[in-house]
Amino acid sequence: MASAEWAKTWHDPQLNLRLLQAHYVQHAYPRHSHDYYVICLIDSGRQSFWHEGRQHFTPPGGVILINPGAVHTGESAAAGGFSMRSIYPTVAQMQAAVFGLTGQVQDLPLFTRVRVDDPWVQASVSALYASLCQGASLMERETRLTWTLARLFERYGDTHARPPLGNERQAVLKAQRYIDEHFSQGVSLAELAAHVSLSPYHLLRAFRAELGLPPHAYLDNVRIRHAERLIAAGRPLAEVSAETGFSSQSHLTHRFRKIIGVTPGQYARSRAA
Repeated sequence: MASAEWAKTWHDPQLNLRLLQAHYVQHAYPRHSHDYYVICLIDSGRQSFWHEGRQHFTPPGGVILINPGAVHTGESAAAGGFSMRSIYPTVAQMQAAVFGLTGQVQDLPLFTRVRVDDPWVQASVSALYASLCQGASLMERETRLTWTLARLFERYGDTHARPPLGNERQAVLKAQRYIDEHFSQGVSLAELAAHVSLSPYHLLRAFRAELGLPPHAYLDNVRIRHAERLIAAGRPLAEVSAETGFSSQSHLTHRFRKIIGVTPGQYARSRAA
């Protein structure tokens, strides 16, 4: 493990979400608090922090959940330091996720657990972080953020109530049609939810229940289907990526290979042959 300390932070302007990735050895956070939530995944090493009169230790894969206003510290508990990835949702983002989950308005939703050792949480936070850092579409970033916050709160928040799914088939079909017609544009989850008059989380639940995949995955499949046709017609890959709504040719290549199993170039050569 590298012993040098480093840290980098950035902001997703479309989601208004800040992120931090760091490796700390000597650095120790003094007692402090925030006006936002902290969702921190420890990737390596061992971390320690004080929170509400207790000392906690976090091993690799462990997740820390800090509520707004909670006084806490943060430091290494191992000679080689520790590496972490943190996401800082706003109160408004958590309120929206909890409302979608429960149908209830909460002024300040609170986590009831500060330390979590849960493979689902580790995988979900890691996937969310990757989508935020690796140029995923706006819809995928919104989807992962909304789904992760809501399900995380469902497991470790101060309420487990949620409204039952009703008959939302028509809303899901309407959302499908909207994606089919606007796939080449930057369709957002908020836009899609408003179009069918559901909350973002309610739409995610209904969409998953009806089709077995979230809206951003459906959008990817629609784009790839159109990309296949354009590639088969001999269109240059740069044009294909632009016309199907991918942010770049490399983004098209990544998604195409993931869904089809080969790169767009390989697919083009096979069709030409």
